[in-house]
Amino acid sequence: MTEKFSVGVVGAGAMGSGIAQVAAAAGHKVIVADASPGAAEKARDRIGQGVEGQVAKGKMARDAADSLMSRLHFHEQALGSDAGVFSGCTLVVEAIVEDFAAKQALFSQLEQSLEPLAILATNTSSLSVTALGGRRRNPGHFLGLHFFNPAQVMPLVEVVPWAGTDRRVVDGMRELMTSWGKIPVVASDTPGFIVNRIARPFYGEAIRIAEEGIADYATIDAAMRDLGKFRMGPFELMDFIGNDVNLAVTKSVFEAMFFDPRYRPSLTQQRLVDAGFLGKKSGRGYYDYGKDAKKPAPTNDPVLQLLVFERILAMLINEAVDAVQMRVATAEDIDLAMTRGVNYPKGLLAWCDEIGPERVLGWMTRLQSEYGEDRYRPSPLLRKMAADANNLFA
Repeated sequence: MTEKFSVGVVGAGAMGSGIAQVAAAAGHKVIVADASPGAAEKARDRIGQGVEGQVAKGKMARDAADSLMSRLHFHEQALGSDAGVFSGCTLVVEAIVEDFAAKQALFSQLEQSLEPLAILATNTSSLSVTALGGRRRNPGHFLGLHFFNPAQVMPLVEVVPWAGTDRRVVDGMRELMTSWGKIPVVASDTPGFIVNRIARPFYGEAIRIAEEGIADYATIDAAMRDLGKFRMGPFELMDFIGNDVNLAVTKSVFEAMFFDPRYRPSLTQQRLVDAGFLGKKSGRGYYDYGKDAKKPAPTNDPVLQLLVFERILAMLINEAVDAVQMRVATAEDIDLAMTRGVNYPKGLLAWCDEIGPERVLGWMTRLQSEYGEDRYRPSPLLRKMAADANNLFA
């Protein structure tokens, strides 16, 4: 599925604009529409500025930039007859607000104008692809395409079929994303898909350690950067993402997983959001980003930092191993997603093989014994691997 058919993008915000730019760069005519007054024009300006920046840096030729922009067509679109602007599109990607009713209404309207074999995709990161797909006129041609922000920069795309998606559509979308220069991974329609599910302990366990007074934010961040070689520590990253965004994802996964304690949100983060301390974008989060603020220094205690690192890493690996057991994705796609989607220094499953599953199980068993909480239950697959002394992911 690499022919240059027309692509539609509904939603002209940062995510929709990024997806549209990627499709246009790959040679497709792209229809971009948004119901909000002025949003389409802002998207045109946003993409144009980004492209001009690439030209100025010598990363894109002038003729390539002009050609890319010429393939983009912007519309102010509302539900109803205006959905007809997408009538010639073979693929339409929805990138509107994370609201089930709004998405459902949009897809119902789009189906009135699109050809029966057109493919509809949602960029949702938190809603059920199944709940949306099961209501479609042609359910086999519906799936999730979860891009990461900014879509024109981040390489990973989670391809998320539901039980009714035609396998040929899944294979075609994986091929298409590759032709767009992306790295596609196939995820089952489970809460958080791959990345947002497996990454939860990076944030949640870090907050728990701080809440218990074991280590402060700066020390925890230093442990994950210096010992784990993560690009950013968990508190730095939450402040960068936005504590409101991070909390919303955590709540969504927690509720969708029927309140499994492994994904429980933190009161600490809720209070930061309540106070408007959203991170860098608000000037304050876990850290103060004011003009004269100085970032606190970490505690220089190698033993403490090692304890912190091992505890968070154990939770991450346990989550990744459990995702394999629960068939969220293949082991290969899980490690690919975590290294290319959130820039982990190595795949968590490869990390498990490197240090040994029996060692990871030991960390998890000690945590469960100390706290007596189901939050720390080891994955059955981790237990099996440790008992068999078998590194399944090598």
